[in-house]
Amino acid sequence: MSEPTVRELLPVGRTAVVLQELQNGIVGAESAFPALAEAAARIGVVGNAARLAAAARAVGVPVVHATAENLPNGFGANRNARLFAGALKAGAVNAPGTSSVRPVSEVYAESDLVLPRHHGLSPMADGRLDALLRNAGITSILVAGVSLNIAIPCLVFDAVNRSYRVVLATDAVAGTPLEYGTQVLEHCLRLVATPTGTETVLEAWRVP
Repeated sequence: MSEPTVRELLPVGRTAVVLQELQNGIVGAESAFPALAEAAARIGVVGNAARLAAAARAVGVPVVHATAENLPNGFGANRNARLFAGALKAGAVNAPGTSSVRPVSEVYAESDLVLPRHHGLSPMADGRLDALLRNAGITSILVAGVSLNIAIPCLVFDAVNRSYRVVLATDAVAGTPLEYGTQVLEHCLRLVATPTGTETVLEAWRVP
């Protein structure tokens, strides 16, 4: 039995693009994680994600920005892992209403959906993204963003565990160091998600 094509995996009407943490405070000019922002820039994550988002809008595929945001005074924020303490130490406050929590301008359009995550490591953690996608009849997710260290694997695993088909845009995701991100893609995520490039997705949606 042959494997399904990208066109078959990402049917218009049943697919959503989920852009993970492509926000000013993470990969933009205000980044509290300069090494990650640099890695994303070297790969061209923002540019490729912007092309994917534009193609999705052109064919009517919803674009969802899964951002990381803290509630006022850090209410309910996780404090049970070194990552969270390190993020605060690095200055990643991600306060509501600030520019740090807004998607970078290149990937955003007014028609997009922005779903902030206030706790945990995955936008699927509290079930809101899952419920909204299911209500919209979505069965496939195209994932782009950062990082391959933690957030992207968490999102992919959570989506697969909830029965979504997941396609990973390999030139629109990054981790740090870059070599580690490549290893995660090759030896882990490709076993549960379909890796592909931006150009292949654009061709599948017939966008020049």
